[in-house]
Amino acid sequence: MKKVWSTFITLVILVVASSWFVSGLWSRKEEKLVLPQQLVFTPGESLDTFMAGNMIPDAVMAKVLGKTAVADKGVPLASLLANPPLSSAELQTKLLKAAALASEDAGKDWQKILPKFALWAIFLFVSFRALTQGRFNRKTRKGYYLGAVVLFGVAFGSDPSPMGTVKDAIVLLAREGVVFPPRLIALTVFLLTVVLANKAICAWGCQLGVLQDLVFRLNRNQADTKGILKQYKVPFVISNGVRVVFFLAFTAVAIVVGMDFIESVDPFKTFNPTHLGLTGAIAAGSLLVASLFIYRPWCHFFCPFGLVSWLLERFSLNKIRVDENVCTLCGSCERACPSDVMGAILHKKKVIPDCFSCGTCTEVCPTKAISFGRKQP
Repeated sequence: MKKVWSTFITLVILVVASSWFVSGLWSRKEEKLVLPQQLVFTPGESLDTFMAGNMIPDAVMAKVLGKTAVADKGVPLASLLANPPLSSAELQTKLLKAAALASEDAGKDWQKILPKFALWAIFLFVSFRALTQGRFNRKTRKGYYLGAVVLFGVAFGSDPSPMGTVKDAIVLLAREGVVFPPRLIALTVFLLTVVLANKAICAWGCQLGVLQDLVFRLNRNQADTKGILKQYKVPFVISNGVRVVFFLAFTAVAIVVGMDFIESVDPFKTFNPTHLGLTGAIAAGSLLVASLFIYRPWCHFFCPFGLVSWLLERFSLNKIRVDENVCTLCGSCERACPSDVMGAILHKKKVIPDCFSCGTCTEVCPTKAISFGRKQP
């Protein structure tokens, strides 16, 4: 027990400290652009006077009126709004939406995001090959999780993340009525990995997901089949019920009051400690402690992307398969599985919980009746 706690504390300190150091090496991005909620119009004023008075950048105005119009800022604003006809209210709405999109773009570090997606593709492919070939065991599994934590969390930070593609999209749409196209593309890519290889991005690429999984494995016996300190399998009807309610509450609050209540407790900020805050630090610390006893608690109870991806898991081309001609129903896989998903698969239940494709079941099966792939073993 002492070894579990000491290893856990050491891991958390190293992750937070190294994340703090590495995050300081990345260039700081621009502050988000905020326009006045009520623009000030003066009859007969020129475009440049209007833009200066309301602190509207050229790029934002060009999105609304076009680059040609912005090129000559001395023309009267009224003439620009006359053809085609555009009321002051319509102009304000368009400007606020354009500003919201410009702010999103300015806040993205593309020199970090694009390489991260390239590394995700490589890492997920290597993990997929290892899983389909049955090469995961206790040591290699931990090695992959640790590698993913260092690469996608410590080195590349808290953003982007699978959760952010859902959470931030909902908030931006609720607040500003716009969708940020790059985020929609990222969400599509992430969901594609779910369909191709059963929650692959959550299983092996999500920086918080793999950290939780690694912490959970610290509290496992040598065979990686049960906890040293007692571990608990929360019934899926409870965990998913909480997750659905949490998702609906989050969406409702975002729509009604425009607030992102996950932001203050976002555990992904573990990889960007300077933005964590006291409330966030307490929430993240509690989550990681809980991860010793419950398998991936954030994923199962709270993650918006976790819920969306679970809905798509049934369409996954590659997933855990059981060869009924070889399976003896000994229950080894069900007991070793960190959640209750293997029991649901084995007993052919209608509702299958999230499967994070960890490969524990394929490792412990004495008859090799379980495999990961497109077809039955």
